[in-house]
Amino acid sequence: MLKFELIHQSTRSGARVGRIHTPHGVIDTPNFVAVGTNGTVKSLDSRSLKDIGLQLMFCNTYHLMLQPGTEVVKKAGGLHKFIQRDMPIITDSGGFQVFSLAYGSVADELKSRGTKKSDGSVLKITEDGVWFRSYRDGSKLLLTPETSIDAQKDLGADIIIPFDELPPYHIDDDALAESLERTHRWEERSLNHHLKNPNGQAMYAVVHGGVKEDFRKKSADTLSKLPFDGFAIGGSLGKTKEQLYHLLSYTTCRLDEAKPRHLLGIGDLESIERSIPYGIDTFDSSYPTRAARHGVLFSDQGHTKISKGCYKEHFAPPIEGCPCPTCAHFSAAFLHHLFKANELSAYTLATQHNLYYMVHLMERYRSAIKNNEV
Repeated sequence: MLKFELIHQSTRSGARVGRIHTPHGVIDTPNFVAVGTNGTVKSLDSRSLKDIGLQLMFCNTYHLMLQPGTEVVKKAGGLHKFIQRDMPIITDSGGFQVFSLAYGSVADELKSRGTKKSDGSVLKITEDGVWFRSYRDGSKLLLTPETSIDAQKDLGADIIIPFDELPPYHIDDDALAESLERTHRWEERSLNHHLKNPNGQAMYAVVHGGVKEDFRKKSADTLSKLPFDGFAIGGSLGKTKEQLYHLLSYTTCRLDEAKPRHLLGIGDLESIERSIPYGIDTFDSSYPTRAARHGVLFSDQGHTKISKGCYKEHFAPPIEGCPCPTCAHFSAAFLHHLFKANELSAYTLATQHNLYYMVHLMERYRSAIKNNEV
C-alpha cells in the first residue's frame, strides 16, 4: 500500500521533500509526472521512460476504456504488464472528460467560449453518473463512481482517482455549489467501492470548489474526514496564474501534512516553481511533451525553438552541456533537419530531452528544499 515519508520540511516556505512508497517503487517528491493518455507517452516507450528516470506516469481511464478496453488490459495482467512498465502509474477517473467533452478545451472555456455544450458527446449528467457518447464508434457509455473504479481496478494503477465533475470557470455560485455537493457524494461512493477491494492501490481525494475560497475550504474539510490516501487539487484552478497561487495558499494548509498532495493538470515551469513553496508534491502535465513535438526544447537559459533557421548548420548539441541521450549523441543541425523533414524520430529525440530536463529539474528542487533555499 501507499506510504508517504516526509524527509525534510523547508524552514523558508511550505516546500517539502518526501518519498511516496508504492507497490511498483518509490516516487521522490516534489516530482513531475508525464502524461501517457493511452498508456504511453507520445513517441516514447516504457523502457525509454525508465532510462530517463521518470518515476510516475499518468494514464487516462476514459480513453483506455474505449481503446483497447480495460477488460483487455486486465487479461494482459494489468496496465504495468501491458505496457511493460515496472514503475508507478497513476490513473484518473474519467471525470475530466465530463468537462472537456461538455465544454470544449480548458483554453476555450477560460476565454468564455466554452459555456455551452460542445458537440453532444456528453448526453446527460445525473446523480448516478454521466452518459457519454464514444468518440470512437458513437456508442453510449455510462460512467459512474462505481464503473470508474472498476475500470481502474482492471488497470491496476498504483494510485487511482475517485469519479468527479469538473465544472467550468464561468459558472454561477448556485450551480457550482450543486456540482461540489454532487462531486463529494461521487467521491465518497468511489472510496467505498474501492475499499471493498483495495487491491494494493491507493486513492487520492480530489479537492474542488473552483476559485471560491469558502467552497475550496469546505471541500478540503469534507474530504479530509474520509480515509483517502492522499489529495489531488483539481477543478477549475483559475483564469490566471495568480489565481492559482492564491487558491493554493488557502487550500494546501487545510490538507493533512502526513499525506501526499498532487496538483492536477499543472506542469509548466513557472507554475511548478511558484507552487512548490505551497507544499505540492507532484505535478502532471502534457506541456513538456507537447512542447517537444513542436520543436521546443527546455533549458535553464530558456526555450529553444529548434526549427529556427539559425540551427540549420549548428553542429553542436541542441542544448550545450546537457547530458541527455539526445544532446549527448546528436547535433542541433540534425534535429533541425528532422523537424523540417517531418521525421517522426524528431518527436522522440525532443521528448527525450524535455522529460530528462524535467526529471533533473525536480532533483535540483529537492536539493534546494533540503538546503532551505526554497
